[in-house]
Amino acid sequence: MPGGHAPTEAVCHDGGVTSSDQTTTARFDSALLDPATVPSSDLVALLAAICDIPSVSGDEAALADAVEDAMRAQPHLEVVRDGDAVVARTALGRSRRVVVAGHLDTVPIADNLPTRLEGSGDDAVLWGRGTVDMKGGVAIMLALAVELGRPGSEPAADVTWVFYDLEEVESARNGLGRLARNHPGLLEGDFAVLGEPSEGGIEGGCNGTLRADVLTTGVAVHSARAWTGVNAIHAAAPVLDRLAAYTPGEVEVDGLVYRESLNAVGIAGGIAGNVIPDACTVSVNYRFAPSRSVSEAEAHVRELFEGFDVVVTDAAGGARPGLDDPLAAEFVQAVLARTGGEPKPKYGWTDVARFAELGIPAVNFGPGDPLLAHRDDERLPVAQLASCRDALRDWLLVR
Repeated sequence: MPGGHAPTEAVCHDGGVTSSDQTTTARFDSALLDPATVPSSDLVALLAAICDIPSVSGDEAALADAVEDAMRAQPHLEVVRDGDAVVARTALGRSRRVVVAGHLDTVPIADNLPTRLEGSGDDAVLWGRGTVDMKGGVAIMLALAVELGRPGSEPAADVTWVFYDLEEVESARNGLGRLARNHPGLLEGDFAVLGEPSEGGIEGGCNGTLRADVLTTGVAVHSARAWTGVNAIHAAAPVLDRLAAYTPGEVEVDGLVYRESLNAVGIAGGIAGNVIPDACTVSVNYRFAPSRSVSEAEAHVRELFEGFDVVVTDAAGGARPGLDDPLAAEFVQAVLARTGGEPKPKYGWTDVARFAELGIPAVNFGPGDPLLAHRDDERLPVAQLASCRDALRDWLLVR
């Protein structure tokens, strides 16, 4: 969650751009996945190890290789690799199947790797790119995928563990979407848990996201004779005025209140220092409540910028909370009995929306404060790792 630099760039669902020019120098030790040694201290070591394998969107191969090796070493799992996505499934013949999913990629590194651990015990904090978004959830998935294969510790439901690539980029490239197209049967399930950061609580549904370019045009002339032309950058002032005056909505959907936002996220224009520009583009991002469809969100943006050319560049619908589904309600009850609190809305876009499109109810549940996602000072209180792992494990084991 959804900075950047060349050579390969793509707009992220939750901000920034990604690149594929990172150098991979680390691997995690498979001994960290010994099912006999997965208390919180080893889980922290596992998280640090996978964070220290750079996996900026488009450069997930090394981490995907390590995940695949770890999963293929488990005799109780069937493993499929598609690109840099790895799917590992149990085949226990249970009456229901749960999908637990997490993305391997991160936004670009900002001098915040390798990870560093500060403090000790329950007060320890692990700093570094990916600790929050969302390798904390991935570490829990890896540990449980191994641990729940031990005799006597098999889960009550069959479980599909999905480690996928390219979440932090535009929707068309998303690895979970590619899996749905290439191997739809692999994602079949009765309920899904997405390990996105939710500070150890449950966040239902997610906002939708739409990106658009608002275009202005002018007439290019020599800047010494500016009065003979039309300045397209100046013509963009009303676009910015409308954005500054815009009041975002707060929309209640199935008992949760989603906060919307509409902001300029980029502006481009200009030819040379002595030329009046004849074109300007203001890029905007609209985060809309899951009660709106993509087409309704687009209509809203076009209405706001009436009189200007608007080009939609990327869009992904949101997901309603779906907490009234019996399995979702069961999961919420089990988790909140351990953690307390109440379900909250997910303001960012996540792949619960993709599961909703597949007809699978899903929730966001993972360690980490969503407000720290994508920040240079990204960090995770390690106590949340063990508590989230224990809550998910206990629920999967319930007969």
